[in-house]
Amino acid sequence: MLSLSMIVRDEEARLGECLRSVQGFADELVVVDTGSSDATVAIAEAAGARVERITWPGDFAPARNQAMEFLNGDWVLVLDADEQLRPEAIPALKALMAQPDVLVINLLRYEVGAAIAPYSSVSRLFRRHPSIQWSRPYHSMIDDSVRALLETEPQWRIADCSEPAILHDGYRPELLEGSDKADRLRQAMEDDLRDRPGDPYASAKLGGLLISEGKTDDAIPLLQAGLQHCDGGSAERYELLLHLGLALTPSDPAQAVRCYRQALEIPLDTRVSLGARLNLAARLMEQGDLEEAISLTQTAAQRAPEVALAWYNLGLMQRRRGDLAAALEAYGRALGLDPNNAACHQNNAVAQLLGGNIDAARSSFIRAISLLQAQGQSDAADALREKVQGVVKLNGEAVA
Repeated sequence: MLSLSMIVRDEEARLGECLRSVQGFADELVVVDTGSSDATVAIAEAAGARVERITWPGDFAPARNQAMEFLNGDWVLVLDADEQLRPEAIPALKALMAQPDVLVINLLRYEVGAAIAPYSSVSRLFRRHPSIQWSRPYHSMIDDSVRALLETEPQWRIADCSEPAILHDGYRPELLEGSDKADRLRQAMEDDLRDRPGDPYASAKLGGLLISEGKTDDAIPLLQAGLQHCDGGSAERYELLLHLGLALTPSDPAQAVRCYRQALEIPLDTRVSLGARLNLAARLMEQGDLEEAISLTQTAAQRAPEVALAWYNLGLMQRRRGDLAAALEAYGRALGLDPNNAACHQNNAVAQLLGGNIDAARSSFIRAISLLQAQGQSDAADALREKVQGVVKLNGEAVA
């Protein structure tokens, strides 16, 4: 029996879709509400969930531990309201759950809207064992308790589901705008690091947040300290190396390349290590090592064909190598996944122009200009129009 466990508050806009994604897979739906004032409870009950109510304890780890007390299943699936289970993953999950020695199944989570590193591995499906508990003051996890459990009960094993299982839609900039989520995360991470200086997990998370805010000078020593306290083959070490590579790229690209190479030596799912692979390839292209850059990017595109950036980068590399047919094929794949990417339309237009297809080039240039205008980049749109007019007659057309 599988129980879905959720912690919610004022999630009327997203809860229904999340619950629908597990219908027919989870036998028990348990939604723990921490004080909703909207239609969250009614939506949960209408979907067949049992709603329990608790007072918010101030952090997700104790809340999730309290929520575990309401479950009856042998297995537990934990989702947030801004996540959905992909139906394509369910057969693989059922097969893994049927194996008697599997304790935890790591799930690949896809970050909607993330370009460079869209995948992470999360331990969200596990047997309901009394020793499994949630910990950490942010991004709560069961990993600490699982490591301790495996020392006393080594007969268990942790399995990985290679099919992406969870879609997460909570960290896109437009969804975070006006919220204090980033500030709250930063405060929790800083508090954790005061208690445990150099902790790899906290260093990786805070370092990534600082980089996203452009504070690379603050991120670099933090990430380096985390690496000094990290073992050689962990996902935390990968994340530290990836973020350190990102932070070092502007000032020391050669060292950034070394960080990415070290990150790729860690045995992780190709989708999880996509960020290091694509960033390494981009740096190598800048350095003129085009063949290795193409090889790395082709692997990324083959293993994660749903990631538009891999195809876009491959198009840029193939065009630089002079293979216009391969470049146009890659741009086409990228645009099929991300049709509103103005830069991809522009580069596709250049490749079409070089190949002699003037009509296709004109159409792609017009589309790129239209998208730049629609996305609030009027100066860039005007600059592109002026640049193109001397090469391709646009006739003042616009494409919606």
